[in-house]
Parts: sequence; C-alpha cells; structure tokens
Amino acid sequence: MSLRGARERWVRTGGIELCVAELGDASQPTVVLVHGYPDSKEVWSQVAERLADHYRLHVVLYDVRGHGRSTAPAPLRGGFTLEKLTDDFLAVADAVSPDKPVHLVGHDWGSVQSWEFVTVKRTEGRIASFTSMSGPSLDHFGHWIKKRMSRPTPRRIGQLLGQGAKSWYVYMLHTPVLPELAWRGPLGRLWPKILQRVEKVPRGDYPTPSLPQDAAHGAWLYRDNVRARLRRPRSDAYAHTPVQLITPTGDMFLSERLYDELGSWATQLTRRSLPAKHWVPRTRPDQLSAWISEFVTANESTAGVAGVAALDTVARGPYAERFAGQLVLVTGAASGIGRATAFAFAEAGARIVAVDRDAEGAARTAEMSRLIGSPEAWGETVDVSDEQAMEKLAERVATEYGVVDVLVNNAGIGLAGSFLQTSAEDWRKVLDVNLWGVIHGCRLFGRQMAERGQGGHIVNTASAAAYQPSKALPAYSTSKAAVLMLSECLRAELAGQGIGVSAICPGIVNTNITSTARFAGVDTAEEKRRQKKSARLYGLRNYPPEKVADAILRAVVKNQAVVPVTPEARGALFISRFAPRTLRAIARLEPPL
Repeated sequence: MSLRGARERWVRTGGIELCVAELGDASQPTVVLVHGYPDSKEVWSQVAERLADHYRLHVVLYDVRGHGRSTAPAPLRGGFTLEKLTDDFLAVADAVSPDKPVHLVGHDWGSVQSWEFVTVKRTEGRIASFTSMSGPSLDHFGHWIKKRMSRPTPRRIGQLLGQGAKSWYVYMLHTPVLPELAWRGPLGRLWPKILQRVEKVPRGDYPTPSLPQDAAHGAWLYRDNVRARLRRPRSDAYAHTPVQLITPTGDMFLSERLYDELGSWATQLTRRSLPAKHWVPRTRPDQLSAWISEFVTANESTAGVAGVAALDTVARGPYAERFAGQLVLVTGAASGIGRATAFAFAEAGARIVAVDRDAEGAARTAEMSRLIGSPEAWGETVDVSDEQAMEKLAERVATEYGVVDVLVNNAGIGLAGSFLQTSAEDWRKVLDVNLWGVIHGCRLFGRQMAERGQGGHIVNTASAAAYQPSKALPAYSTSKAAVLMLSECLRAELAGQGIGVSAICPGIVNTNITSTARFAGVDTAEEKRRQKKSARLYGLRNYPPEKVADAILRAVVKNQAVVPVTPEARGALFISRFAPRTLRAIARLEPPL
C-alpha cells in the first residue's frame, strides 16, 4: 500500500536501506512520523495526509528497519538497538531537512525510540519538538520501576502490579521462536479483525500485507532493548526539546501513572489526554493532526521555553490537558449558560462550534472564543427545533470540522403559566425547543460519536424543575423532566460505546431566559411586567452562568450522571428523593410574581 500523493526515496544507513515517503511542500516545517510495533509507516497515512493537505506541513514517514519496505539487519539479533535506530533517524533527518531541525512524532515503539532521540547529545539541534503517544522512554520507565521497588507503598505496589499486568505481551515477545510462529501463522491473519473488534480501528487498507514479517522482525526491538535498559536506565535521559505528551485514557497496554514524574525529565512539557484506545493514529487522526500542527506552529515561531509559552496562550486553565484541541458543539451559545460554557471550553483550548438561532450572537461567541484561547471557533445559525436544519448542521460539522467530541444541548426557552391557561401551541413551542432540540442533537451527533467508535460525551441542560414540581411551570417542568429521563436512558444505552451522558440541573441562574420567557394566559403588558420582575429576582440571586459552565466541564471529566448546580438545586434533588411530600406541598404555593 502506498500513501496517496507521496514521493518516495531510499535512505541508506549502516547497510540498511530505509523506505522514506514525503508529502507536502518541502519548504514548510518538516514533521517526521515514526511508527510503532507491529506497524509500518502506513499506520500514519490519515494523519500524514491531514498534516500535509489541511495544515500545509512537510510530512515525512519512514519504515523502521525490518518493517514495511525497509531492509532488515543481518543477523536480526543486535540489529535493533536504540543506538542503531538513532543512526537511522539522523540519516532520514539529514536527507529530508539538512538545514533545519525537524518536528518528531512517535507512536508506540516509534515513541519509545524517539525518546532516545530527544535525550542523547548527538541529536541536539536536529529536533525542534517531540510529540509522544503510547510509548514511554525505557530509561524513564526503568527509574519509575526502581523508585517504586526501593520505596514501596501500597499505592506504588499497586501501580507496579497494574503496569505489570498490562505488559503481558512484552514477556511473550521475549520468548524465542513462538512470537515469530504466531505472527506468520494465525495471529497475522486475525490481527486486522482483532484491531477492528477491540480497538475499533476502521476497516480499510491497514494493516499492510507485510504485517507478519514486520511483527516477526519487530520482536527484536523488545529483545535488544527492554531488559538491558530497564536494568540499567540512563541517569542523563533529559529531553533537550519541547515535548507534547498525548495520553489515550483507554490504552490497554500502558498505565497513565507511568508519566507521573515525566515533568522532571522533560521540563518543557505539554500534556494532553484523549478518551481513546491505543491505536490513535488510526482511530483519532483528526484530533492528533490538530494537536501536532498546533505544537509544531508554537515551536516554529519561537524556541525553547518561549515555544511552550506560545502554546499555553492557546490552551490553559485546569481543563486544558483534557479538552485542548477537542471539538465541542454548544447549542444556545449566544448568551447565558451556553455562551459561558463555550468560553470555558475555549479557555481549555477546545475547538468550538457555537450554535444559536441568533446569528450575530453565535458569531460573537465564536469570535470571543478565539480570543479567549480556542484555536478554531465557528458560529452556526440553526433553530434546534428544526429537524432538517439540524440534520444539515450535523452533516456540515462532520464534513468541515470533524466528529464532535463533546456535545452540549443547552438551547431552551422558558414558559410559565398554569396548565389550563397553557395552549396547545404553547406546549408545542416549549417541547419543540426544550425536548425535541435535545433529541435531535443526541440522535444526530450521538450517532456520529458511536460510528466513530472512540467515545465522547453528551451534556443535556435539564433543570431543577425536572424534579421540583410547580403549579406555575407545568410545560417547562415537563420538558425538563423528559430531558432528564432521556439523559438517563441514553447514558445506559451508550455506556458500552464509551460515550458518557450528563444531565445538568442548574437551578436559579442569572441569565436572560427570564427576560424572554413567555407567560401563558396574560396580556402583553402583564407578560412584560412579570418578565421584568422575574429578571429582577434572578438578578438578586445573582448566581453566575460561569459556575454552571465549570460544573459542565467537571461533569464531562468525571462522567457524572445528574449534576444539580446551585445549592437550591442540590437541596431540591435531596428532598425529591427522601421527602417528596415536602416538594409537593411547595409546588402548591403561588410564585412571587
């Protein structure tokens, strides 16, 4: 399999011929992608094409010795040491970018060997930045193990045992002959189906036909390096370049705890986390491409610590590690809770799609999101109650921006008045926006998340009125109670696909919903009076929407089911569960309007 539009060349080093592919304009910053085990360079094909076509970078991929179309050392034993792999990298870098340092990206064993590249003296000045995913430094790993064995605590012992269990395949690869027989036999034939079923890797032309031979040769990566380095890790393995660490939170081979002390080895460190499994180059090429491009750009324009500082202006705040670069869509984003939520995600470095029927308001939210810290933000004008418009929005977002990582169904309208005074048309309006808008969002964007197979999160804005009855809010409370139950049902259905669902119940929050709420059964003048009084009462409470936005981000991080926000919302939820008669009595009181 060849990469679309790639220019191939051969680089000779130490008796080995390396197959090198290039995409994009060679005058642009050079990004070198290093593949892992048991892959070949084609594992990067989707990332490489995005980096070259969309982000206009010069992208270089090469088959590691003994993999793909590169030749293998003879004999195999001793031919895959980190020292020889470093020779290969330098030969490639000198061939494709002789006058400028390159930006290095590694996955799995590509990352393991790249850690060697960025910590040895002879590569200083040749690497501008390093993006690591799913592959720790063997030296750092060795020190991590020694620290936990020399000063054991229950937590550290648990970490050792946990990573030991995840590393079962490493022990298998050290056995003689058996791995080669397995890969050239049934395992090689079954591997594509295993990736599809376990890792949710989409079907296609990956892995390549060379897989059985690649895997057999690649076993020597482990045999030549792992035991020797873990026994005697280098004490000078400090990164001499800015490092971006991308940690898939669902990686079945590596514990997140391996990177707890990484900051002491890489002082210019940016951390990202991604709710995905191990093979992220195949399952999340859109997100990786965005993060790689952002990091390259930050470290092209400036150097050293200043490069990291440039990146921090894009992604900052307590949630930057979790949300930076992710695609977040917020409905009802022109004002109130929706706008505050878009800004909170923007501050964390997320890409924002601000949706509202108020075109100017959505555009302003998108513009402010970019100023706050979002690398990209767009305003979209849509009425969430319009099914066809929502279908077009979902298609457009997926095509132009990618699959949404976090969906916030926040758009809503207020309606007060007794049941007997609420017309059928009033019911239709409130249910169309408050309930059907949520249904459309969950159905369309939730399906895209499920089909991608790498999880996501849906946040539905319900209300404390969902569990707190009131004779003044029958239609509004009904719509929000339906949103709450829909969220609970959807959470159960999508849990197996790694998609979380949270229902947010804000309570009394100072937003403009009171100024625009409708009051059934009264004339226009009386409605205006009640709107002003409601707005004044909410203003006196003065609970800011920014606190609700923070609760939304926290709910996504912790995958919380039902989140009452204000103290009164939390109190009402408690009473609804343990003293429901009290709420029923309160429901009969006349509201102070």
